[in-house]
Amino acid sequence: MDNATNVDATAVNTIRWLSAPETTIVVPVYQRQYRWDIGGCEQLLADIRAAADGSAGHTHFLGSILSTSNSGDDRSDELILIDGQQRITTIMLLVAALRHTVEEADPQLADEFSRVLVSASEPSRTKLRPHREWAQVFESVILESRNAGQPLRESRFDDNYAFFRSQIPLDEVPRIWRGLGRLEHVSITLGAEANAQQTFESLNSTGQPLRDHELIHNYVLMGLTHAEQSEIEDEFWLPIERNTGETIGAFWRHYMVMTTGREIDVADGRGVYDTFRHRFPRLDVALLREHAAEWREFSEVYRTLLEPNLEPDAEIARELDGINVFGRGIYPLVMRGYHDYTQGATERHTLLAGLRSIQSLLLRRTVVGLPIDRIVARLCRARTLGREQLATAIARITPSDDRVRVALKYGALPHPGYVLGRLAGVDDVDTFDVDHILPLAPGAAWTGDGEREWADFSEDEQNSHRALAGTLGNLVLLEQNLAESAFDASFAVKRDTAYARSGIDLTRELADTEAWSTVSISARTDLLTAQFLRVWARDTAADIDDDGLTPILDAKRRRGWPRGWEREFDYVEYRGEHWEVKDVRHLFNRIFKRLWADGRIHVETFSSRNGGPIFEAHSWNGHWDSLDEEHFLYMGWDSRYMLAAVQGLLEEAGIASEVFVKYSYIGDVM
Repeated sequence: MDNATNVDATAVNTIRWLSAPETTIVVPVYQRQYRWDIGGCEQLLADIRAAADGSAGHTHFLGSILSTSNSGDDRSDELILIDGQQRITTIMLLVAALRHTVEEADPQLADEFSRVLVSASEPSRTKLRPHREWAQVFESVILESRNAGQPLRESRFDDNYAFFRSQIPLDEVPRIWRGLGRLEHVSITLGAEANAQQTFESLNSTGQPLRDHELIHNYVLMGLTHAEQSEIEDEFWLPIERNTGETIGAFWRHYMVMTTGREIDVADGRGVYDTFRHRFPRLDVALLREHAAEWREFSEVYRTLLEPNLEPDAEIARELDGINVFGRGIYPLVMRGYHDYTQGATERHTLLAGLRSIQSLLLRRTVVGLPIDRIVARLCRARTLGREQLATAIARITPSDDRVRVALKYGALPHPGYVLGRLAGVDDVDTFDVDHILPLAPGAAWTGDGEREWADFSEDEQNSHRALAGTLGNLVLLEQNLAESAFDASFAVKRDTAYARSGIDLTRELADTEAWSTVSISARTDLLTAQFLRVWARDTAADIDDDGLTPILDAKRRRGWPRGWEREFDYVEYRGEHWEVKDVRHLFNRIFKRLWADGRIHVETFSSRNGGPIFEAHSWNGHWDSLDEEHFLYMGWDSRYMLAAVQGLLEEAGIASEVFVKYSYIGDVM
């Protein structure tokens, strides 16, 4: 058998590999900066804990670490790291946190950690050496060499080190060390003639990354026997795939929003999978069967939402079809309601009322220009509290009649076929066209009264007509053959040859109109708006709509500190108070200080359970603020962690539903 001469690949124990006296790793200048955030550190720590708690033979595979020897100078024993910088750097930060935690209580164990971190030949240097721009910062964290009096700084090294220090108490250090000792990777070392770039691309660019639903599939089946895998696959997973088809990824996202009541950020690529893992820790077969049966039930619901004609009740099918006009974003809320109906837990009239209320919410928000994304999670949370709470939550974010009336008078009508069809009592609008009575681009000879032609209008008159061309009053539903015959004709021609012959009462009423002008359009808009507000009604007993405030639980978690973070919010509404708070760091500080004064037990409970952010001493260098003489708030977290902590504390205190943020225009585009 021929052996490879330019590539040496060996499965190794990661900690023993790092601890070897000869191991020195250099990060080349061309490598990207270190960018793991606290979320990545949380996942690594969870994996290490799982490895520690497994059986004696249990290990955790980190993947491959690619390096090449440092040929061409007198440091030929150094390894140039080509792939694996992020993982190795994070492990180093974790080990440094362990060492500094035990250095006084257990010097012998601290020495074991030092063998991972510190060069045997140069005790003042670390074994991992980032490129020059960040080498000093990294080494000062690992070696804890920065004095308290030095200026504060922002770096991922500091943030992630602080996270590990906060999350691992002294009595857990042996457990984490045991888990670290079970990490393994494949060490790939290239020879002098190997093509490093080609090898790197082969390791990282072949194939497509697994999508969320594929990761969920593997996670559910992994660890089962072959017989158990076949059972779950045949009885549950394959029916889910058949019911959802190409939308299986969306199904899992909507299912997780429905069950957790939280928005899921899909920008990270694994948001749905990570949420699933958190919601469903490792399951035994019996519990897996129980959950999988529910997943299959909801996949059947999902199929009907995608294809409303599968619902035998024509009126319910019609309302489900109306939901689809606005896309699938509201599915998490509709899934629960329709599922309860299919299981006999909700009566028919209740389901219909709920579907109509949801359509009113979506259409009214679209009419006035408010977004309809990122509202479903808050409604799912409200639904868990009861139907009355859901009705109140919907009404709160449904624009008022006055706002809708103004928007319809002056703005283009969204979803005109759907709106006109409902107003006219027409179910199948696909066989009709939406006709602009005043054409969008009238020809020079067009006339609304049979006397003045479009070419005779002044520029202001033309502009005033164009401004109303897309409004409700200028639109009419018309049979396709009639619409084709009267396309762009003057009003009298359309009236006599098309509108008067239509089978739709609302269209045929135009036959009695003598002329068409801005006055006619406004008058018809007023008439149809009154009908619009009855069809898509809003609870008149509700509070005024909230003008686009976002509940704190639905605020967007940002990675790192994105450009513009200092002006993300216009303001924060805290239990009826108006706070001039513009960024998440200020919000984090103010929330923790406020609740330290108003509900200290909640802060202490939250911090104890989450390993911070309240500590009894400045346990490491970084950004701190004082709560009192004996308690300190660590302020060095990243944006995502700070917002998660704010959300968690407010939930702990039971007041999350009373706190809102108003995004600035910068926050909206971030």
